[in-house]
Amino acid sequence: QVQLVESGGGLVQPGGSLRLSCAASVSIFRFNTMGWYRQAPGKQRELVAAITLGGSTNYADSVKGRFTISRDSAKRTVYLQMNSLKPEDTAVYYCSAENPTAYWGQGTQVTVTS
Repeated sequence: QVQLVESGGGLVQPGGSLRLSCAASVSIFRFNTMGWYRQAPGKQRELVAAITLGGSTNYADSVKGRFTISRDSAKRTVYLQMNSLKPEDTAVYYCSAENPTAYWGQGTQVTVTS
């Protein structure tokens, strides 16, 4: 059974950094795409960043140049490095994996506030 477990969320001041981790219970190469989504209160869930099996990445315009998605296949983990955080980045961040069935983690809260 596929399980995705996120960690690394927390409270940070504007301009700060956090690194989210998503640990998978199976090889991450079983998935066509893995990604990070976020959902702020009262808003729809949106794609933040994704990485394909081949290593291609794409980002939401709002995070380009600030966030970086990466993976470590030996650790079966996908990361989201978030720099220059803004209050509008506040949301619950979810890890996803598709093959093409979609799997989701339980989410981790990121709060950016002074």
